[in-house]
Amino acid sequence: MRLSLPSSARNSKVIEVVAFEQPHPHGALPPLAHLELPFFDDEHRALANRLAPWAASQEVDESDDRTACREWVRRLGADGWLRYCVAADHGGALPTLDSRALVILRETLAYHSPLADFAFAMQGLGSGALSLAGTPEQQTRYLPAVGRGEKIAAFALSEPDAGSDVAAMVTRATPSASGWTLNGCKTWISNGGLADFYLVFAKTDPDAGSRGISAFVVDADCTGLDSSEHLHVMAPHPLATLRFTDCAVTSDALVGPQQGGFKLAMKTLDIFRPSVAAAALGMARRAFAEAVAHAKSRKMFGQTLADFQLTQARLGEMGALIDAAAMLTYRAAWMRDRSATSGAGTAAYTAAAASAKLTATENAQKVIDMALQLFGGRGVQVGQVIEHLYRDIRSLRIYEGASEVQLLILGRHALKP
Repeated sequence: MRLSLPSSARNSKVIEVVAFEQPHPHGALPPLAHLELPFFDDEHRALANRLAPWAASQEVDESDDRTACREWVRRLGADGWLRYCVAADHGGALPTLDSRALVILRETLAYHSPLADFAFAMQGLGSGALSLAGTPEQQTRYLPAVGRGEKIAAFALSEPDAGSDVAAMVTRATPSASGWTLNGCKTWISNGGLADFYLVFAKTDPDAGSRGISAFVVDADCTGLDSSEHLHVMAPHPLATLRFTDCAVTSDALVGPQQGGFKLAMKTLDIFRPSVAAAALGMARRAFAEAVAHAKSRKMFGQTLADFQLTQARLGEMGALIDAAAMLTYRAAWMRDRSATSGAGTAAYTAAAASAKLTATENAQKVIDMALQLFGGRGVQVGQVIEHLYRDIRSLRIYEGASEVQLLILGRHALKP
């Protein structure tokens, strides 16, 4: 697959580079031994064993991230993988959204292509609120098309001055004769300008803080919605700012109860937070596989890089960081699925998800940095797998709850009676 830097990164000239063209022979498939852990069931193991060879066989031109994202959604939908983003009642693969399946899918896809992982994840996140709280009519209209890859979904929560502080959002939804009128701005919206519909969060009671937020499903062609302002970041993927100017939606656009948007957003993020950890885990595993293969083949001072004890120690540290992140990630997904089945409380799961997201993303950053160091100058050469991973991993420590937010969640959990 072909990758490129955003035009803004190279003096407005797109620099096309080649990476991940063929998976490294030592890293063609991610390791699957962890599937024997008791966190997973037989259907999860079967999923992983089907997905790994499929992901390794895909070649997608990623020189244009928007075109590539559309192609990934098409392929993921055509071959049935997006069916894990919706429930069986709407064409999904499993009875309900299953966090362990999402973890397996994201870890495996991220191992091969972070953009493929992005395309998959946004289908789930963008439609998750509809799965949780949509009306039967909303679910029928959107979810089957999401599972087939025929509609691209997006989740619009963040604003220029309301990222981690969700209660500070100022986008308003005011009642109208036919429904609601939206005014405001959303930014850092994944799939912005690409999506067919957006799950938009807006204040319906501006004086009630987070308790005054409601959720709406807004079609991309809705009059008054402008998604033309695209954002360019160090690891290219579709991002945009959304501007709502007297954007009129009908009353049936409300998702879930009025003023229930904050809880709905948090429930959606709770489902997908372990999968962010899994994406980081997949990138870390790929960096580790590349580092091991490089250490075995790189000749230095009459021996291989792998013969040096310092290299062995560094690889040992990388492996331990990956294992620690994996245990927390799989535990969190297992806890979420168990709580969804039993109806048990979610406080312990929320803390477990925060711990997984924090540890996996921070550890992956360390692992990829250490892998790059082993590659020396080649590690920072544009187009190398490690260089690409180094750029891709950075945003995972920020989106869907920055590391600092996860620390606050864990600290508050520790202080509860």
